[in-house]
Amino acid sequence: MKKIETLLKKHKIKENIIKIAVPAMEEYMGSIIEWNKKVNLTTITSREDFIEKHLVDSLICADSKEIRNSKTIIDVGTGAGFPGIPLALVFPEKSFLLLDSQNKKIGIIREAAEKAGIRNVIFIHGRAEDLAREKDYREKFDLCLSRAVAPMAVLLEYCLPFVRKGGNFLAYKGAKWQQEMDAAENALDILGGKKTRIDKDGCGKEGTEHVVIYIHKEKETPGKYPRKAGKPSKYPLL
Repeated sequence: MKKIETLLKKHKIKENIIKIAVPAMEEYMGSIIEWNKKVNLTTITSREDFIEKHLVDSLICADSKEIRNSKTIIDVGTGAGFPGIPLALVFPEKSFLLLDSQNKKIGIIREAAEKAGIRNVIFIHGRAEDLAREKDYREKFDLCLSRAVAPMAVLLEYCLPFVRKGGNFLAYKGAKWQQEMDAAENALDILGGKKTRIDKDGCGKEGTEHVVIYIHKEKETPGKYPRKAGKPSKYPLL
């Protein structure tokens, strides 16, 4: 886990937080790898790849002002708990909500997080299209995160309705990010967002490109979005 410690120091995470966060990440990683033998949580099974492709990748935006200035954060389509869990560990003063449509996954990561001593996370089973229409969640978050969930035009409809006006959305994307952004221009305009920058620091091993796309919420999302479950993916706002 030396690479994680080095990365956190680079991001100016306090030493006392690192001392707690790194062992907790080790504990969480062990639980997920063990559960993965029974339930398909992730295709990544080796410890080395887990650290590189899950933990390090989740933390590449940890020094951004968008993360630093946010108090309430939602991770949409969290899967095995990424990027939400690693970020929750290094920012214990912030409140995180992890959302996934698969109840079994939510149960597993809740158990793994409790075992690792993570206390600043709420876990919810549900679909983004449904939860974002509820008044307790709609436009209530300073920041939304999502990693490896859907094409950008679809993802914006899942995520921007959760973000308050003036808040931000961070999308973790792979090598086809430019193609996805070109196709998402209409969705971005309709849903009230504006691209601010692309962070390319997440270039992985063997030239695998990982980027974080930063979207600022400039205006409220029209009330008819998100559309009913299944429609955003079937009929994207292209």
